[in-house]
Amino acid sequence: MEKPKTVTCTAPVNIAVIKYWGKRNEELILPINSSLSVTLHQDQLKTTTTVATSRSFQEDRIWLNGKEEDITHPRLQSCLREIRRLARKRSKDGDPASDSMKLSHKVHICSVNDFPTAAGLASSAAGFACLVYTLAQVFGVEGELSEIARQGSGSACRSMYGGFVQWIMGEEDDGKDSLAQQVAPETHWPELRVLVLVASAERKPVGSTSGMQTSVQTSRLLKHRAESVVPGRMVEMIEAVQRRDFAAFAELTMKDSNQFHATCLDTYPPIFYLNSVSQQVINLVHRYNGHYKETRLAYTFDAGPNAVIYTLQQHVPEFVQAVQHFFPPETNGGEFIKGLPIEHVALPEELRQAIGLEPLAKGISYIISTKVGPGPCVLEDPTQHLLGSDGWPKKTL
Repeated sequence: MEKPKTVTCTAPVNIAVIKYWGKRNEELILPINSSLSVTLHQDQLKTTTTVATSRSFQEDRIWLNGKEEDITHPRLQSCLREIRRLARKRSKDGDPASDSMKLSHKVHICSVNDFPTAAGLASSAAGFACLVYTLAQVFGVEGELSEIARQGSGSACRSMYGGFVQWIMGEEDDGKDSLAQQVAPETHWPELRVLVLVASAERKPVGSTSGMQTSVQTSRLLKHRAESVVPGRMVEMIEAVQRRDFAAFAELTMKDSNQFHATCLDTYPPIFYLNSVSQQVINLVHRYNGHYKETRLAYTFDAGPNAVIYTLQQHVPEFVQAVQHFFPPETNGGEFIKGLPIEHVALPEELRQAIGLEPLAKGISYIISTKVGPGPCVLEDPTQHLLGSDGWPKKTL
């Protein structure tokens, strides 16, 4: 039996600072506004995907986090179909590197996230970006892949690049101009840090897809946001990133997060993604900034209660102490800080008094400490494949 052709890649999570909420075309996943995100480092958060192809495989199959899933899911099928179509086109165009015989072979796909899906951390963005990138390596497809990733999960198109990435909404009906584009590479702002505060509440009450549909149908604020607010904010945000102007970046990030959640409240019936822990984090950030009379921290929340905090490296140790004081963690069990190590410092008494909130025990389960990182990459070491040499999931999964 011939050995399957096997490729393994990783792809990152991204967190939007100008939010995407609402589609103008559900099938092609075309957004009603442009968005901008920061790609997080894969040393802390990533999806790993192995794709094998062989003439001996009877059908396409997929395993996610150790469990076989339904390969006929429409969004999975869109990605597979598009990659195969582009591979056939290359073969027809006479590309010598293209092996037309292999195009009819079925694929086995195995994918794992190294972060808990309960953390609500854009796992579909990393997952579909990784799937599309790996399939492209297997089938020898090059060029613009963000358009294909977008058809798996809208925000996945932004995970196709490292650093700071905009998703241009586009205007064409076929979505050909709705693409992701890097605004600045991951090396652009080395002192920027990202802290993910994972709230204890795990399940979100309303999924993003259905939430967006209801918002598009019922929220007048969403329409105003898409048409009148976001276009100007995108220009300002790109300028703030390019200038490395933290105060401007932070204010835009917080205002955009607040407005996104305001559109959720303006949806009918209203959607509540933030909880009491989220609101306490918002208060903490504003009181911290107020104490120093400068914007040192920014929060943003996606469709869930977990806060993502942007700050500069020198402010991380003190802020983490503030989080530990106002959200006392459980002493038994897992580590409270995961990811990049954080130096221990004392919390200044005047800062503690200026914040002046009642501590909320067990509100934050843990913190993931990370930074801006690169886009998808290929793992060259065959021992990192999730599929064995026969193309089937390794028993250790």
